[in-house]
Amino acid sequence: MSELDQIPPSTGPQGGISTRSGVASNERAAFGLPGVPIFFAWLVLDALTILAFAREQLILSGLLLLVVIAVVVGFYIVQPNQSKVLTLFGRYVGTERRNGVYWTNPLTVRKTISLRIRNFNSERLKVNDASGNPIEIAAVIVWRVVDTARAVFDVEDYTGFVAIQAETALRHLASQYPYDDYAEGSMSLRGNADEVSEALRRELGVRLQHAGVDVLEARLSHLAYSPEIAGAMLQRQQASAIIAARSQIVQGAVGMVQMALQELSEQNIVQLDEERKAQMVSNLLVVLTSERGTQPVVNAGSLY
Repeated sequence: MSELDQIPPSTGPQGGISTRSGVASNERAAFGLPGVPIFFAWLVLDALTILAFAREQLILSGLLLLVVIAVVVGFYIVQPNQSKVLTLFGRYVGTERRNGVYWTNPLTVRKTISLRIRNFNSERLKVNDASGNPIEIAAVIVWRVVDTARAVFDVEDYTGFVAIQAETALRHLASQYPYDDYAEGSMSLRGNADEVSEALRRELGVRLQHAGVDVLEARLSHLAYSPEIAGAMLQRQQASAIIAARSQIVQGAVGMVQMALQELSEQNIVQLDEERKAQMVSNLLVVLTSERGTQPVVNAGSLY
């Protein structure tokens, strides 16, 4: 369990989870008026300001000019798949996710947060697997922001937070599984890629929920033994493959010998005693399991 998981959440004024400073970290909609009607009203104010200045009504024209400037400052644009986080005098007032032109309190501070899907390609990490073997591992994380309030106020830098937590989760994952499945029935990094990726995605989802980030997918992009043991591990893999292949060859050869003896007996082609059967089995196994082509010796005389 990480240090973040051990921090008990507290209930904020909106019923959500709040930070230690009292700022509600659950996202809510911001107050924003449609920008187009406000824009036409601003044009009318411009005209009135020019008219008052032309009539030398300096006080009225000055007041109208201040209103015009305040209205202009209140405009903001939200692009597709972006949002604006609004704060007023250090207090979070809401998030605007609707696309278009809007107007709000000109004293608010607006910060743009992207809602687009992003990729994070981790560096190749050198870690020890569950068996203690040094390996190199890397992953690709697909993520996006789903709670802008948490992303802005609960962590210092949510993009850096994603990078650090992804590296931490990847190191923890590599230590939970062996590189290869030497014990039958156990999970391994190489043999259970889908299960390992799903485990990584779940762990990252728990770690990154503090930053309002949703992990869509997590996949291993690189997995290999470290160079200092790669040669020895390659020989071990080759030996395992040879043993597995030999086992399959022997099983097939035994089946073929059994079928040959059964066919000879059922069709009554020749009667063989136990000694001749043993010799025949030995000869067939040599022929069937040999790595090279055999050179049979044909006996042109009697059977015995």
